[in-house]
Amino acid sequence: MNVRRWRKQFFVLAAGALALGAALLATGGASQAGAGHPYLALGDSVSFGYITQAGYEYRNPENFIGFPQYVGEALGMTPTNAACPGETTAGFSSATGADNGCRPFRASFPLHTRYRGTQLAFATAFLKAHPNTKLVTIQLGANDAFLLESQCKNDPMCIAAGLPALLTTVGNNMNRIYRTLEASHFHGRLVVVNYYSLDYGDAAATATTRLLNQAITSHAQADGAIVADAFTAFQQAAASAAGHTCAAGLLNASPADQFTCDVHPSQSGQELLAKAVENAFGGAQRR
Repeated sequence: MNVRRWRKQFFVLAAGALALGAALLATGGASQAGAGHPYLALGDSVSFGYITQAGYEYRNPENFIGFPQYVGEALGMTPTNAACPGETTAGFSSATGADNGCRPFRASFPLHTRYRGTQLAFATAFLKAHPNTKLVTIQLGANDAFLLESQCKNDPMCIAAGLPALLTTVGNNMNRIYRTLEASHFHGRLVVVNYYSLDYGDAAATATTRLLNQAITSHAQADGAIVADAFTAFQQAAASAAGHTCAAGLLNASPADQFTCDVHPSQSGQELLAKAVENAFGGAQRR
Protein backbone atom coordinates (compact mmCIF):
# COMPACT_ATOMS: atom_id res chain seq x y z
CA MET A 1 0.00 0.00 0.00
CA ASN A 2 1.20 3.52 -0.75
CA VAL A 3 2.58 4.94 2.55
CA ARG A 4 1.06 8.37 2.02
CA ARG A 5 -2.35 6.80 1.34
CA TRP A 6 -2.04 4.50 4.38
CA ARG A 7 -1.29 7.49 6.63
CA LYS A 8 -4.33 9.33 5.30
CA GLN A 9 -6.59 6.35 6.01
CA PHE A 10 -5.07 5.97 9.49
CA PHE A 11 -5.76 9.58 10.42
CA VAL A 12 -9.34 9.35 9.09
CA LEU A 13 -9.98 6.26 11.23
CA ALA A 14 -8.31 7.83 14.26
CA ALA A 15 -10.38 10.99 13.92
CA GLY A 16 -13.54 8.90 13.68
CA ALA A 17 -12.62 6.97 16.81
CA LEU A 18 -11.93 10.18 18.71
CA ALA A 19 -15.25 11.64 17.60
CA LEU A 20 -17.07 8.50 18.72
CA GLY A 21 -15.31 8.58 22.08
CA ALA A 22 -16.23 12.22 22.58
CA ALA A 23 -19.87 11.47 21.79
CA LEU A 24 -19.98 8.63 24.31
CA LEU A 25 -18.38 10.79 26.99
CA ALA A 26 -20.94 13.51 26.38
CA THR A 27 -23.74 11.05 27.14
CA GLY A 28 -21.93 9.90 30.30
CA GLY A 29 -21.12 6.38 29.17
CA ALA A 30 -24.60 5.66 27.89
CA SER A 31 -23.25 2.98 25.57
CA GLN A 32 -22.71 0.53 28.43
CA ALA A 33 -26.13 -1.04 27.89
CA GLY A 34 -26.26 -4.05 25.62
CA ALA A 35 -27.22 -3.39 22.03
CA GLY A 36 -30.08 -5.93 22.12
CA HIS A 37 -32.36 -5.02 25.02
CA PRO A 38 -31.29 -1.88 26.91
CA TYR A 39 -33.14 -1.01 30.14
CA LEU A 40 -32.75 2.38 31.84
CA ALA A 41 -33.41 2.73 35.58
CA LEU A 42 -33.94 6.20 37.03
CA GLY A 43 -34.65 7.34 40.55
CA ASP A 44 -33.37 7.79 44.07
CA SER A 45 -31.72 5.67 46.77
CA VAL A 46 -34.26 2.86 46.45
CA SER A 47 -33.40 2.24 42.80
CA PHE A 48 -29.72 2.69 43.62
CA GLY A 49 -29.83 0.00 46.32
CA TYR A 50 -28.55 2.34 49.04
CA ILE A 51 -27.48 1.09 52.46
CA THR A 52 -27.23 3.54 55.38
CA GLN A 53 -23.84 4.12 57.01
CA ALA A 54 -21.95 1.75 54.71
CA GLY A 55 -18.60 3.53 55.12
CA TYR A 56 -15.91 2.48 52.66
CA GLU A 57 -18.45 0.43 50.72
CA TYR A 58 -19.63 3.64 49.04
CA ARG A 59 -16.38 3.68 47.06
CA ASN A 60 -17.63 0.79 44.93
CA PRO A 61 -21.22 1.04 43.64
CA GLU A 62 -21.26 -2.70 42.94
CA ASN A 63 -21.73 -3.14 46.69
CA PHE A 64 -25.29 -1.83 46.28
CA ILE A 65 -27.89 -3.94 44.51
CA GLY A 66 -31.21 -2.33 43.66
CA PHE A 67 -34.27 -3.81 42.03
CA PRO A 68 -33.11 -2.82 38.49
CA GLN A 69 -30.51 -5.59 38.60
CA TYR A 70 -33.16 -8.20 39.40
CA VAL A 71 -35.46 -6.80 36.71
CA GLY A 72 -32.69 -6.98 34.12
CA GLU A 73 -31.92 -10.59 34.98
CA ALA A 74 -35.58 -11.64 34.91
CA LEU A 75 -36.44 -9.91 31.64
CA GLY A 76 -33.18 -10.61 29.84
CA MET A 77 -32.28 -6.92 29.57
CA THR A 78 -29.06 -5.04 30.26
CA PRO A 79 -29.76 -2.40 32.93
CA THR A 80 -28.13 1.00 33.06
CA ASN A 81 -28.85 2.32 36.56
CA ALA A 82 -28.58 6.11 36.74
CA ALA A 83 -30.29 6.44 40.15
CA CYS A 84 -28.83 8.84 42.70
CA PRO A 85 -29.41 8.65 46.49
CA GLY A 86 -31.22 11.77 47.68
CA GLU A 87 -32.63 12.70 44.26
CA THR A 88 -35.83 14.78 44.24
CA THR A 89 -38.34 15.44 41.48
CA ALA A 90 -36.88 18.95 41.12
CA GLY A 91 -33.20 17.99 41.29
CA PHE A 92 -33.81 15.26 38.73
CA SER A 93 -34.49 17.93 36.10
CA SER A 94 -32.57 20.97 37.33
CA ALA A 95 -29.04 21.39 38.64
CA THR A 96 -30.36 24.09 40.98
CA GLY A 97 -33.54 22.29 42.04
CA ALA A 98 -34.17 21.18 45.60
CA ASP A 99 -31.86 18.34 46.63
CA ASN A 100 -31.82 15.91 49.55
CA GLY A 101 -28.27 14.64 49.24
CA CYS A 102 -27.78 13.49 45.65
CA ARG A 103 -25.28 16.22 44.74
CA PRO A 104 -22.96 15.74 47.74
CA PHE A 105 -23.13 11.97 47.27
CA ARG A 106 -22.14 12.28 43.61
CA ALA A 107 -19.32 14.64 44.55
CA SER A 108 -17.87 12.08 46.96
CA PHE A 109 -18.77 8.64 45.60
CA PRO A 110 -19.46 7.00 42.24
CA LEU A 111 -22.93 6.10 41.05
CA HIS A 112 -23.66 2.91 39.14
CA THR A 113 -23.47 5.02 35.96
CA ARG A 114 -21.12 7.95 35.43
CA TYR A 115 -22.61 11.07 33.87
CA ARG A 116 -22.43 14.85 33.99
CA GLY A 117 -25.39 17.15 34.57
CA THR A 118 -28.83 16.13 35.71
CA GLN A 119 -30.29 12.65 35.70
CA LEU A 120 -32.93 13.80 33.20
CA ALA A 121 -30.28 15.15 30.82
CA PHE A 122 -28.48 11.81 30.98
CA ALA A 123 -31.75 9.93 30.43
CA THR A 124 -32.70 11.88 27.31
CA ALA A 125 -29.19 11.47 25.88
CA PHE A 126 -29.29 7.75 26.62
CA LEU A 127 -32.67 7.24 24.97
CA LYS A 128 -31.64 9.15 21.86
CA ALA A 129 -28.48 7.04 21.64
CA HIS A 130 -30.44 3.81 22.30
CA PRO A 131 -33.79 4.04 20.48
CA ASN A 132 -34.22 0.27 20.99
CA THR A 133 -34.55 0.69 24.77
CA LYS A 134 -37.34 -1.63 25.89
CA LEU A 135 -37.95 -0.40 29.42
CA VAL A 136 -37.47 2.69 31.58
CA THR A 137 -38.31 2.60 35.28
CA ILE A 138 -38.52 5.69 37.45
CA GLN A 139 -39.12 6.13 41.17
CA LEU A 140 -39.05 9.64 42.63
CA GLY A 141 -40.89 11.73 45.21
CA ALA A 142 -39.93 10.37 48.63
CA ASN A 143 -37.06 12.81 49.04
CA ASP A 144 -39.41 15.72 48.35
CA ALA A 145 -41.43 14.54 51.34
CA PHE A 146 -38.31 14.06 53.45
CA LEU A 147 -37.30 17.66 52.73
CA LEU A 148 -40.68 18.88 53.97
CA GLU A 149 -40.29 16.82 57.16
CA SER A 150 -36.83 18.27 57.68
CA GLN A 151 -37.97 21.84 57.09
CA CYS A 152 -40.81 21.30 59.54
CA LYS A 153 -38.51 19.57 62.05
CA ASN A 154 -41.02 16.69 62.01
CA ASP A 155 -43.80 18.89 63.41
CA PRO A 156 -47.05 17.15 62.29
CA MET A 157 -49.02 20.41 62.04
CA CYS A 158 -46.35 22.00 59.86
CA ILE A 159 -46.12 18.93 57.63
CA ALA A 160 -49.91 18.78 57.23
CA ALA A 161 -49.97 22.45 56.26
CA GLY A 162 -47.21 22.03 53.67
CA LEU A 163 -48.39 18.72 52.23
CA PRO A 164 -50.94 19.99 49.66
CA ALA A 165 -48.41 22.30 47.99
CA LEU A 166 -45.80 19.53 48.05
CA LEU A 167 -48.13 17.05 46.37
CA THR A 168 -49.02 19.56 43.66
CA THR A 169 -45.34 20.25 42.99
CA VAL A 170 -44.47 16.56 42.85
CA GLY A 171 -47.34 15.86 40.46
CA ASN A 172 -46.37 18.72 38.13
CA ASN A 173 -42.67 17.78 38.19
CA MET A 174 -43.42 14.15 37.38
CA ASN A 175 -45.74 15.19 34.55
CA ARG A 176 -42.90 17.17 32.93
CA ILE A 177 -40.48 14.29 33.45
CA TYR A 178 -42.82 11.73 31.87
CA ARG A 179 -43.44 13.98 28.87
CA THR A 180 -39.75 14.64 28.37
CA LEU A 181 -38.85 10.95 28.51
CA GLU A 182 -41.63 9.96 26.12
CA ALA A 183 -40.43 12.61 23.65
CA SER A 184 -36.84 11.31 23.67
CA HIS A 185 -37.11 8.78 20.82
CA PHE A 186 -38.46 6.27 23.33
CA HIS A 187 -40.85 3.59 22.09
CA GLY A 188 -40.62 1.09 24.95
CA ARG A 189 -42.47 0.93 28.27
CA LEU A 190 -42.18 3.67 30.89
CA VAL A 191 -42.91 2.19 34.31
CA VAL A 192 -43.28 4.40 37.38
CA VAL A 193 -42.67 2.56 40.65
CA ASN A 194 -44.71 3.82 43.58
CA TYR A 195 -43.60 3.68 47.22
CA TYR A 196 -44.29 1.24 50.03
CA SER A 197 -45.39 2.30 53.50
CA LEU A 198 -42.67 2.07 56.13
CA ASP A 199 -45.30 0.62 58.48
CA TYR A 200 -48.76 -0.40 57.31
CA GLY A 201 -49.72 -0.58 60.98
CA ASP A 202 -49.30 3.21 61.16
CA ALA A 203 -52.51 4.54 59.61
CA ALA A 204 -51.41 8.17 59.41
CA ALA A 205 -48.02 7.44 57.80
CA THR A 206 -49.60 4.96 55.37
CA ALA A 207 -52.22 7.54 54.36
CA THR A 208 -49.44 10.03 53.61
CA THR A 209 -47.68 7.44 51.46
CA ARG A 210 -50.92 6.89 49.54
CA LEU A 211 -51.22 10.63 48.89
CA LEU A 212 -47.60 10.80 47.71
CA ASN A 213 -48.18 7.85 45.38
CA GLN A 214 -51.30 9.50 43.98
CA ALA A 215 -49.28 12.63 43.20
CA ILE A 216 -46.46 10.64 41.59
CA THR A 217 -48.82 8.69 39.36
CA SER A 218 -51.52 11.33 38.75
CA HIS A 219 -50.32 12.01 35.18
CA ALA A 220 -48.85 8.59 34.47
CA GLN A 221 -51.61 7.15 32.32
CA ALA A 222 -52.13 10.36 30.32
CA ASP A 223 -48.39 10.54 29.70
CA GLY A 224 -48.12 6.92 28.54
CA ALA A 225 -46.61 5.49 31.73
CA ILE A 226 -47.78 2.41 33.63
CA VAL A 227 -47.57 1.87 37.39
CA ALA A 228 -45.69 -0.86 39.23
CA ASP A 229 -47.66 -1.17 42.47
CA ALA A 230 -44.97 -1.65 45.10
CA PHE A 231 -47.35 -0.28 47.75
CA THR A 232 -49.72 -3.23 47.46
CA ALA A 233 -46.92 -5.78 47.03
CA PHE A 234 -45.29 -4.69 50.30
CA GLN A 235 -48.65 -4.47 52.06
CA GLN A 236 -49.42 -8.09 51.21
CA ALA A 237 -45.95 -9.26 52.25
CA ALA A 238 -46.06 -7.27 55.50
CA ALA A 239 -49.36 -8.90 56.46
CA SER A 240 -47.33 -11.80 57.85
CA ALA A 241 -45.98 -9.37 60.47
CA ALA A 242 -49.25 -7.57 61.28
CA GLY A 243 -48.47 -4.94 58.66
CA HIS A 244 -45.09 -3.97 60.11
CA THR A 245 -42.81 -3.62 57.07
CA CYS A 246 -39.67 -3.75 59.19
CA ALA A 247 -40.63 -6.88 61.12
CA ALA A 248 -41.47 -8.60 57.82
CA GLY A 249 -37.82 -8.25 56.83
CA LEU A 250 -38.53 -5.94 53.90
CA LEU A 251 -36.36 -3.04 55.09
CA ASN A 252 -32.69 -2.75 55.99
CA ALA A 253 -31.89 -3.00 59.67
CA SER A 254 -30.80 0.19 61.37
CA PRO A 255 -27.07 0.29 62.23
CA ALA A 256 -27.96 1.58 65.70
CA ASP A 257 -30.49 -1.15 66.48
CA GLN A 258 -30.81 -4.34 64.45
CA PHE A 259 -34.46 -4.71 65.52
CA THR A 260 -35.47 -1.39 63.96
CA CYS A 261 -35.21 -0.37 60.32
CA ASP A 262 -34.30 2.56 58.13
CA VAL A 263 -36.35 3.57 55.07
CA HIS A 264 -34.48 1.49 52.47
CA PRO A 265 -35.56 -1.95 51.26
CA SER A 266 -33.62 -5.06 52.14
CA GLN A 267 -32.71 -7.48 49.36
CA SER A 268 -36.01 -9.30 49.83
CA GLY A 269 -37.68 -5.91 49.54
CA GLN A 270 -35.71 -5.13 46.38
CA GLU A 271 -36.79 -8.46 44.89
CA LEU A 272 -40.39 -7.59 45.70
CA LEU A 273 -40.00 -4.26 43.90
CA ALA A 274 -38.55 -6.09 40.92
CA LYS A 275 -41.54 -8.43 40.83
CA ALA A 276 -43.89 -5.44 40.80
CA VAL A 277 -42.00 -3.99 37.81
CA GLU A 278 -41.94 -7.33 36.01
CA ASN A 279 -45.68 -7.80 36.53
CA ALA A 280 -46.45 -4.29 35.25
CA PHE A 281 -44.19 -4.72 32.23
CA GLY A 282 -45.56 -8.17 31.44
CA GLY A 283 -49.15 -7.03 31.80
CA ALA A 284 -48.56 -4.12 29.43
CA GLN A 285 -46.92 -6.43 26.88
CA ARG A 286 -49.98 -8.69 26.85
CA ARG A 287 -52.40 -5.86 26.13
